[in-house]
Amino acid sequence: MKKCAICCLCLMFAATLFAFQAASAADYQIAWYAPMVHPYFDAVKKGVEAFEKDTGIEVLKQIGQEWTQDNQNQNVEALAAKGYNAFSIYPVDASATNGLYEELTDRGMHVVSFGTSTLQPTTASFAVATDVKAAAMVATEKLIELMGGKGNILNVLEVVEDANTILRKKGIEEVVAKYPDVQIIQEVAGIQTVEEGTEKIQNAIAARINEIDGVVCTGYVITVAATTILKELHDSGGKQIHFVGIDDDPLVLDAIRNGQIDATISQNPYGHGYITCTLLKYLLDGWKPKEDVYFVNAGIAVVTKENVDTYFDDILAVTKGILDSLEEKYLTK
Repeated sequence: MKKCAICCLCLMFAATLFAFQAASAADYQIAWYAPMVHPYFDAVKKGVEAFEKDTGIEVLKQIGQEWTQDNQNQNVEALAAKGYNAFSIYPVDASATNGLYEELTDRGMHVVSFGTSTLQPTTASFAVATDVKAAAMVATEKLIELMGGKGNILNVLEVVEDANTILRKKGIEEVVAKYPDVQIIQEVAGIQTVEEGTEKIQNAIAARINEIDGVVCTGYVITVAATTILKELHDSGGKQIHFVGIDDDPLVLDAIRNGQIDATISQNPYGHGYITCTLLKYLLDGWKPKEDVYFVNAGIAVVTKENVDTYFDDILAVTKGILDSLEEKYLTK
């Protein structure tokens, strides 16, 4: 079903792009850069590849070796030296990446962030991303609803230095503060792999299983790790712990479908890739960002057992709607 939906949406996206296709594909020197290997970036890359297929424009796709600003600077500067002049970048550091952006834009190049924004002011033209704080708040509200408005939460976070993690943490804490009978009993963080997440989450649950009523995970690898742990716990007849994660790994979707976990928040990484490349094409064609328009919210969906087989159609429809609205809402000649 998902493949069919993508094919249909790709045809519609192609029709949208045809309207502003001016130069030949070879005239565009667009590069997409992700800091490290990660399932989220794999999903974003699918959107980039769909853009390539629909437009005939080749996008250089590069993944870094370290989650550091120095590594990102070296790699992106090397691409600029090779002639690339439009960059879709996931910023490693919310503050320091702005220095790289200034260097690029001072040389007449274009930058669009994907996945998260740097601190403002910034010389990036746009950021295409999930409103991660709002998404974390939706996840927390859903978890508290499942818990009956009371109880203890295990809050699991990924890389604490990541700008998105900081925003998610704030959003979760703001929601919990509204409920006098709900508290965050423990925070687990500093996780980059499923293996790290499995160990840390398993240890936290084992130590406080009688106290934990719900778990919220606002990262991809930790959601996969927590899903695996809770599936085993629930299938063995153990304590039923409510759970809301983020992203739509097949393992997570199957667990929702089978009633082993409650819900997840699906981002729109496909749109993060497709929309950023589309905006860069517009900028190379001479369009400019409208004044006071910067953040492009790519949307989310709450995935439960009721809509697990249809939610992706909604996400793709949101992407199509954003593409159709770019000239009206975000760009000017």
